Amino acid sequence: MLEQQEALFSVSRPKGGETEKITINLGPVDLGQIDLLVEEGFYSNRTDLIRTAIRNQLAVHAQAVSETVTRRALVLGLQHFSRQDLEAAQAARQRLDIHVLGLASIASDVTPELALATIQSVAVLGAFHAPAAVKAALAGRIR
Repeated sequence: MLEQQEALFSVSRPKGGETEKITINLGPVDLGQIDLLVEEGFYSNRTDLIRTAIRNQLAVHAQAVSETVTRRALVLGLQHFSRQDLEAAQAARQRLDIHVLGLASIASDVTPELALATIQSVAVLGAFHAPAAVKAALAGRIR
């Protein structure tokens, strides 16, 4: 069995301006072919090739993604919740179901108690940023 190599890269998230690091395992032949294309000037580096390949595949499946976002009633892109947002929901006796494809974030001044009182569920395809104590409090509600 051939030894696998790891390649680290960041996938750009155009909405929100942040990137998340992911790790993939590639066989040495695939990695060698990527390095060859980089050496030949087709791509500036490994990350450039991998990002391009991912974007091309996302473009191929764009209609399916769009239909699924609509069917699942997902917010596409960035959704941020401030302390004021959650306090307003609490005052209105509302419970939030957070469903995001992209980045969902909760402000650093949100307490675990406020999050528990106002957030019923969290389902994020992408990244979820929140204070550690808030994430711990919501752990049973995060899918």
